[in-house]
Amino acid sequence: MGTAFEGTRVIVTGAAGGVGRAVVRGLLSEGARVCATDITPSVASLATGYSASEIVTIEADVTKAADVERIYALAGESFGGVDGLVSNAGYIISKPAHDTSEEEWDSVLTANAKSFFLMAKRALPEMLARGSGSIVATGSISSVLGLPAQAAYCASKGALLQLVRQMAIDYAGHGIRINAVGPGSIDTPFLQRYLDGLADPAAGMAEIKAAHPMGRWAQPEEVADAILFLLGGKASFITGQMLMVDGGYSAR
Repeated sequence: MGTAFEGTRVIVTGAAGGVGRAVVRGLLSEGARVCATDITPSVASLATGYSASEIVTIEADVTKAADVERIYALAGESFGGVDGLVSNAGYIISKPAHDTSEEEWDSVLTANAKSFFLMAKRALPEMLARGSGSIVATGSISSVLGLPAQAAYCASKGALLQLVRQMAIDYAGHGIRINAVGPGSIDTPFLQRYLDGLADPAAGMAEIKAAHPMGRWAQPEEVADAILFLLGGKASFITGQMLMVDGGYSAR
């Protein structure tokens, strides 16, 4: 077990998914105290084998301000505050603009952009008072590239990246760093749900792998490692950036 995050208090959203679980495991292995949250009850399984002084879990919807308050209240009661935030919750609908309903548009923008806004907004006053803090959001190649059948998703991840950049400028002088990762495709249930929404999932899988110059997609731990790098002290002079973890996809 390492000590890179010894005593650091971190909230992780979307913690029950593939990347979220890998982030939580990585943080715990490096001595962090973690408040893990997800909209699904399975988030509770992350605490198995650990004490309440190491990790607490909460089922919550990070698109709702009242639930965000519950998350931060739990982190405060359990650990006395928050030093870092990993905003990893996300949602995708695979449709072009003309097939996307208003309700679908709202659901994707809310899940991917509003959730980050609400979680970061709630973290910032404490970080400002302390004069330090680190926030990392999970963006996407869709933050910077136009991809087929991703009208709402590209818009939501582009909005997230611009908010990361904007907030980094506002808070850089206060000891607070705000960054994002930009993964390509990741071997997670999230990707499988995307593939299941395609007319030909097998063809979609082959096409996605071929689109990555490295000829494969990422494992969750590879993205989690990039998140932990940006969150921690080894990235102390990095803010307002998106670290692409995409096997060369965006280099084309």
